[in-house]
Amino acid sequence: MLVLDTQDLPAADRIEAFHAVAVGESGSCSVEQEQPEAGIRKKLEVWNFGPLTLFATGGTGMRIWRTPRHARFDSMNTVSIITQSQGTGAFTWNGHQQRVGPDALALAHKTAGYEYAWSGAGLSVAFMVDTERLGLPEHLVRTAIPLLKQSNVAPLLLDHLRSLHRRADQLSADPGAEALGSATLELTRALILSVAADERTRRSVAEDTLLTRVLAYVRAHLTDPRLTPHSIAAAHNISVRTLYRLCEQGGLSLEKWIVRRRLEGARRDLTTPENTHRTIEAIARSWGFANPAHFSRRFHQTYGVTPRQWRRLHYDAAAFSPPDHH
Repeated sequence: MLVLDTQDLPAADRIEAFHAVAVGESGSCSVEQEQPEAGIRKKLEVWNFGPLTLFATGGTGMRIWRTPRHARFDSMNTVSIITQSQGTGAFTWNGHQQRVGPDALALAHKTAGYEYAWSGAGLSVAFMVDTERLGLPEHLVRTAIPLLKQSNVAPLLLDHLRSLHRRADQLSADPGAEALGSATLELTRALILSVAADERTRRSVAEDTLLTRVLAYVRAHLTDPRLTPHSIAAAHNISVRTLYRLCEQGGLSLEKWIVRRRLEGARRDLTTPENTHRTIEAIARSWGFANPAHFSRRFHQTYGVTPRQWRRLHYDAAAFSPPDHH
């Protein structure tokens, strides 16, 4: 959801407006814009996923920093995961310096203070969660900050974050948005523990969160036609047999779970205004259904109407609904 686009504002008001929105959305901070005399350009989008808030901040270069002093003036104690989708970010914390590109993650703990910057045109994508919701001792979070490169969970969380951002409008409006946020939280917990905890704790957490991580991965890749049990298992370094056993222990059938989530997505897209120009077949294909007849049959079995009937019913209802006088 778009929160700010400075293109809509007079040049003289842009710096102040961005700072006000940045503080309002993510808490107390200091911001310095690169070449402010040349006129800044900023676009900020924010989406909510239950316990988690996703941010996309794009535009001209900037530096943002938070210190323990900022934290004292702020009730928010948060942990953030940051990546740079465009340009190269620079993350600094307690002597640790890190370049952050599209293939890297940075971990920021608000009360510990940090600095993040980029030069030229850039796009930073990050999510933020309350430290209490993370449920980990603060010393473990801080221990993990300089060690993320060593984690086997980092590529998985990075891929997940990219997928979340790519389809953020769609996913944040989905009934499963809160569950997706909780799953992302589990991935973040696993990331931190994978580099900051002892071997026994790491193994225990990895086992406890595996199904959550698998389902988060599947949900984020539902529209990928290459999503298969083999690709899911490979992404989590487990065998297909282990994957099926894990799902069985969790009381679900993997194939049925995937088909149901894809049907839910297609059902929603069939009635949204931005998809009125798309054919039923195109929408089905975008949700991984290569065979239109198979899609229509599964849709009818699940919802009691064909995709065409569902679409017509919805638009007929919209056409005859009374005008809104509010």
